[in-house]
Amino acid sequence: METSSDSQVLMARQPIFDRSQRVVAYELLYRDGQDAENSLFRNSGSSSEVILNSYTSISDQGELKRVPAFINLNRDLLISNDFPELPRKNIVLEIHQNVKVDRDVIVAVYRLVKAGYRIALDHFTYKPAYEPLLKMAQIVKVDVQNMSFEEVAEQVRLLTPFKVTLLAEKIQTVEMLEECNKLGFKLFQGNFLSKPKMVKGKKVDPNQAALFELVQELQNPNTTPERLENLIIRDPVLTYKLLRIVNSAAYSLVRKVESLTEAIVMLGMAQIRKWATLIALNNQSGKPEEICRSLLVRGRMCEEIALASKRTNHGSYFMTGMMSNLHLLLDIDRESMLREVPLSDEIKDAILFHQGEMGETLMYVGNYEAGDWDLLPTNFDSTLYETSYRKALDWSKEAMQALNDLD
Repeated sequence: METSSDSQVLMARQPIFDRSQRVVAYELLYRDGQDAENSLFRNSGSSSEVILNSYTSISDQGELKRVPAFINLNRDLLISNDFPELPRKNIVLEIHQNVKVDRDVIVAVYRLVKAGYRIALDHFTYKPAYEPLLKMAQIVKVDVQNMSFEEVAEQVRLLTPFKVTLLAEKIQTVEMLEECNKLGFKLFQGNFLSKPKMVKGKKVDPNQAALFELVQELQNPNTTPERLENLIIRDPVLTYKLLRIVNSAAYSLVRKVESLTEAIVMLGMAQIRKWATLIALNNQSGKPEEICRSLLVRGRMCEEIALASKRTNHGSYFMTGMMSNLHLLLDIDRESMLREVPLSDEIKDAILFHQGEMGETLMYVGNYEAGDWDLLPTNFDSTLYETSYRKALDWSKEAMQALNDLD
């Protein structure tokens, strides 16, 4: 496949977790063909503040908060005399291990620390030459992807004398996550959420299946309020929450709504679709909020792209994006989930095989989110995708906050 144009500006984020698997920061991934490593820093002052706020503001357990952004520096920017002014409280500056440690680098890091910036050493394995930086850094990110448990333990032993917080990065399995936790790491980053321990033989709970049947019916353009009421009323929690939504001050009703059919008509199909989907996701308790957050971002981003491309079935794009990783909430494999949940063949083929326009969009969105931008085609519209991604981030924050307000 041809790669994307070098002139495009691309940004995405990857979560950093604490021991409770709550998001405590995001690493910002970015690329600009004109200055591949430093694109973010050309937007200084208020412009960089707007970007950082959009990418690092979340709803976390009902609280709107902003978490720090980890941003990678290259050597040229690190030692430059015109380092841009950035919000010190909201960023952590990462220095990659490929940056050679010499006098210029040591002086530059010292200057940044004295100015109030936090420093993280990225993709790190211990070498004596890095001790001057270890004495100034607050965080060390140990790349555990290709290490054995014994090798990770040795890195911890070597780094323990330094007063640094240890972050295990590129964790691919739950087993490595658990081992790093035992060894004393406090922060974690990687794809471990996408590879949970699957429970053999587990099936979709009947209540969950009923919710997903409702979500599927909401995509049917010929559905009726009466048909939806028959599906909604099976779930008392969903019924209660939908009635609370329509009776909330946000809708400024002259009188209270007392029946589901009336509530459905009042809310309208677009609002019912949104709320029913959000409530279905939110009912999956005991899982890290980031899973739900990422599903909403992916679904909304797919929908935004469909809307901008004037595709009539944009609701199906939302469903495709959201359902593509829903199995992570259910502790079953994707294929089993898709067999049990009533989705159209078009959506299933898009998820399993990236078939059709929906499947292609899902594949591109997945590559964008992961920062695998070299896998995107030359006619890739970077402005559309970056805008859609940012809109999806903002919408997911608002949606999760609204859900928590119902509890």
